Amino acid sequence: MCGIVGYVGRSVDGGIAGHSALDVVLEGLRRLEYRGYDSAGVAVVSKGAIESRKKSGKLSNLIAELEAHPLPETVTGIGHTRWATHGGPTDRNAHPHLADGGKLAVIHNGIIENFAELKLELLDKGVTFLSETDTEVAAALLADIYRNKLAGDTADGRLTRAMELACQRLEGAFTLLAVHADQPDVVVAARRNSPLVVGLGEGENFLGSDVSGFIDYTRRAVELGQDQIVTITADTVEITDFFGNPAAGKEYHVDWDPASAEKGGFSSFMEKEIHDQPDAVAQTLMGRSDINGRLTLDELRIDPELLKQVNKIIVLACGTAAYAGMVAKYAIENWCRIPTEVELAHEFRYRDPILDANTLVVSISQSGETMDTLMAVRYAREQGAKTISICNTNGSTIPRESDAVLYTHAGPEIAVASTKAFLAQITAAYLLGLYLAQLRGNIFSGQIKDVLADLNKIPAKIQKILDNAEPLRELARSMANEKSVLFLGRHVGYPVALEGALKLKEIAYIHAEGFAAGELKHGPIALIDDGQPVFVVVPSPRGRDSLHAKVVSNIQEVRARGARTLVIAEEGDEAVKAYAEYVFYVPETPTLLMPLLNTVPLQIFAAELAAAKGYDVDQPRNLAKSVTVE
Repeated sequence: MCGIVGYVGRSVDGGIAGHSALDVVLEGLRRLEYRGYDSAGVAVVSKGAIESRKKSGKLSNLIAELEAHPLPETVTGIGHTRWATHGGPTDRNAHPHLADGGKLAVIHNGIIENFAELKLELLDKGVTFLSETDTEVAAALLADIYRNKLAGDTADGRLTRAMELACQRLEGAFTLLAVHADQPDVVVAARRNSPLVVGLGEGENFLGSDVSGFIDYTRRAVELGQDQIVTITADTVEITDFFGNPAAGKEYHVDWDPASAEKGGFSSFMEKEIHDQPDAVAQTLMGRSDINGRLTLDELRIDPELLKQVNKIIVLACGTAAYAGMVAKYAIENWCRIPTEVELAHEFRYRDPILDANTLVVSISQSGETMDTLMAVRYAREQGAKTISICNTNGSTIPRESDAVLYTHAGPEIAVASTKAFLAQITAAYLLGLYLAQLRGNIFSGQIKDVLADLNKIPAKIQKILDNAEPLRELARSMANEKSVLFLGRHVGYPVALEGALKLKEIAYIHAEGFAAGELKHGPIALIDDGQPVFVVVPSPRGRDSLHAKVVSNIQEVRARGARTLVIAEEGDEAVKAYAEYVFYVPETPTLLMPLLNTVPLQIFAAELAAAKGYDVDQPRNLAKSVTVE
């Protein structure tokens, strides 16, 4: 999500022997703009002091601020572009955050899960907070350790030791960068479950959330491991773990050009965003439960007593988001026993729907600006319904006009065809369903913990799919001249089939349709002809019902009529092999969570097939990322 840059160069007699820290940091932030952000800021160390500038909005706003209030030319600096999580996108919440009387500056990516506990502890010590962010809590903690616990230490190495002790207290996913006026030629950084890479130069060293942050200056990079701290000066890079033990990173050479670097070395933003999905799901799950395993959806500021009275849920969305809503319906009804409808937002208000104060309307929108969905939400509120938004864009219109919001943390999605936002939306919908079940007592707390445990295993399972996807890509390339592909699924596999078909329509411009597999015999089977490719999303054979056997029968039905059957199945499902020309296996997971895995192969297939046809997968014809007209 957010962009991070750090730089230390060499000074000679108080001057600069090389690059200006501010120039390097601003160029790095410009390169990282593709990640998406809503504020930007920088800090430099000069003459025993920290000087900082930060502004909400685009990088141009920060540059204008720097032109009006210039910073000194120095050799040490850090910079940040923020995607708001804790606290809105304001000047005050922008990074860097200062502490230790203005002598310490900190920037941060990720989420500090135990920030509330730490904040209370620091408030008791008399610390004053100026923002709503968890980052300022981390800065205050670091300053408290630096100033008090390490009061007797010399300045040399003190910031690194303070970072080690601070990281031992922090929970969650984070990358932290810090500079201190007492050590003007040092940047210290820490990494846990959030990206950070070191750039190696001659008489200068760099830090970045990815190599785009410094690719204009060096192609030598060091990949940091989990729970590591790095201290850079102009001439040294030292890596330790959180307990001060020496550690090593992995050096590599960056072969991408600057344009490719923005895509992480992938050929398209869509491909990159497909590979972002383990992190997108993990970030959406991050910080949503307390130490007792109870869900704590702090953004849902609706009186729990009102939510307990809900007797009907309506999910509103368009396109891919509507398919996320269909998955949500299965989960919410299963866990909460509340009747749930899924409606296309652009049709909703024109049919005179029945709503009242006990109706909960859940809108799903990646951008938060989808006009059809916004108008439907406004209508629902006029009718007295409670409204909750699931959205990926902090501060956008739909969340602002809803009674409550549950933000996904997928990071910005550049490609028009949605991938990681879709999986994050499904994940958020699961959290909402579990939260409602927890409030209403529909399922035991132990069951909720079990589902959360299964959800937390999903990112690693998605990564396994990504790591083993080359045969699927080969299949897609071999099918570049196909004119039509059909998709079948049942239960939660049905919306996956619809989404798989939509991806092919959007970026490959070929006829593709998704069907409920049981609907085949009621008409669509007439489309089957010799060689017709049919993807089938097969449910787990471990389920308590007979859906697996029924879908295997559907495979046999289309195969008997000449179809080319391409199957997505769970590992260990040997029964499908006899009836499938091609099988792609995904890891085992509970049935309701299967869409988070089964969707990924279909995304990979569509992206590879479209690329093989020579199309721009990021910007397909006739489409826009956000539909802001009705």
